[in-house]
Amino acid sequence: MFHGNLLTFNPCRNEFGKYIEPFEDILKLQNELKSKNIPVQNEVDETSSGRASFVITDPDGNIILVDQHR
Repeated sequence: MFHGNLLTFNPCRNEFGKYIEPFEDILKLQNELKSKNIPVQNEVDETSSGRASFVITDPDGNIILVDQHR
């Protein structure tokens, strides 16, 4: 599925895995990255809501998975 290093970020959970309120919605994060010309792979459908994920790659080639569970 993923080769090499992988960092997972979940915008609706804290460092202890507990849900937080409020949280940055994944669509907002995706749009912010795209507005800064950061390529987004597996983009989230703009008309969707809830669970979703997308992937970006840092300059060193490490994969960052942004994964929203709600």
